[in-house]
Amino acid sequence: MLVLFLSVILLLTTRAEAQEFFTLKGHGGPIKGIASTDNGTILTGSFDNSVGLWRDGEPQWLEGHTAAVNAVAAVSDARVVSAGDDFTVRLWDPVAGTTRRLGEHTAKIIQLAVAPDGQRVASASWDRTVGLWSVDGAAPPLQIKGHANIVTDVAFSPDGARIYSASADGTIRIWDAATGAPVRRLVNHGFGINTINLSADESWIAYGAVDGTTRIASLPDGDPLHDFTADRRPILAMDFHAAAARIAVGDAQGYIMVIDTETWRIASDFRATLSGPIWALAFAQDGRNIHAGGLDDAMYSWPVASLGSAPQMSNTERSFLKSPEEMSNGERQFQRKCSICHALGPDGQRRAGPTLHGLFGRAAGSVEGYIYSSTLQNSDITWTDDTIDLLFDLGPDHYVPGSKMPMQRITKPQDRTDLIAFLKKETANR
Repeated sequence: MLVLFLSVILLLTTRAEAQEFFTLKGHGGPIKGIASTDNGTILTGSFDNSVGLWRDGEPQWLEGHTAAVNAVAAVSDARVVSAGDDFTVRLWDPVAGTTRRLGEHTAKIIQLAVAPDGQRVASASWDRTVGLWSVDGAAPPLQIKGHANIVTDVAFSPDGARIYSASADGTIRIWDAATGAPVRRLVNHGFGINTINLSADESWIAYGAVDGTTRIASLPDGDPLHDFTADRRPILAMDFHAAAARIAVGDAQGYIMVIDTETWRIASDFRATLSGPIWALAFAQDGRNIHAGGLDDAMYSWPVASLGSAPQMSNTERSFLKSPEEMSNGERQFQRKCSICHALGPDGQRRAGPTLHGLFGRAAGSVEGYIYSSTLQNSDITWTDDTIDLLFDLGPDHYVPGSKMPMQRITKPQDRTDLIAFLKKETANR
């Protein structure tokens, strides 16, 4: 069993003085989704295919997805919903230790929203649709069509009667939550919109776009009210806490901007990491901390009141970001193509793919404890110089169609040769 741990760094001596900076460690890949719950737990979804449910810093791992988990949310009765790159929405009962597939798209799912009554879940997918799923099966699934590109985010109105959706087609649209019928096109931004948040009284909507725009639009007309666009792009994550009157905005350059919604001024603009994006943001339930995820395998949480003086995410760059002069060509190929998903040593860690330790001469789909696709598990492939060369020459999607390996190729023969030589040395049983 993996050794899992929590690293907590205390900046202040007592909780009475202020909230604390802390990290949650245990995932084996970047954090893609975060949510806070009413009972004080934190949910995390990761590139390692896992959902983490954290109580007092200790994780309960929810395993069942077969690809990266992009979105997590709390439902009623301590249940959890999650979705990701395996096209599925899953419902979990952590107490009973059970899970079931709630719904499925025909492409990746990026975001989720739970209705105010907790009875329905909306999903935003690369298949250009919004999915609407009944938590307890009381209503049939609903597929909402109308966007001309990827649907990137969804939100329910406070009364649950409407669904707002954002898309890479540059629009925000409103739908009837009962029927899926279009209500209106609210915003036509011109550039793809990645994230949205509604005010508690439905008087405004905040959105972030690929061109770096962070904007507040009035409701119900959609006219611009406030603009907080910085010279950074794109905006990738956003969360709003009504009681704290704060919007947090994360971008591709690693900044977290906090907007005061009472004065409509920027309260802080904190560079949370020197390398990589902010992919996920969520306020703590009391609004005093902001949780964030990026390239690191850990979730970071900062006190909102002292963002400017808080530590950054790890300054240690991912190995694949190092300059070519710092590593051999074979190692560089591994770091760029394989390192996020695979470990080299016997401890596979919590990764999206199985360990590569003892790779050569091993039958494909045979590492104990890893959940393989049926395609790879039932294949007759043995990993050798030739099969690894073919894997990256043709690409996994052509060499092993239906496997979970991402679509990628190494087109230069010398690069493949150097990668194989590196893997032979680093994965040998020793």
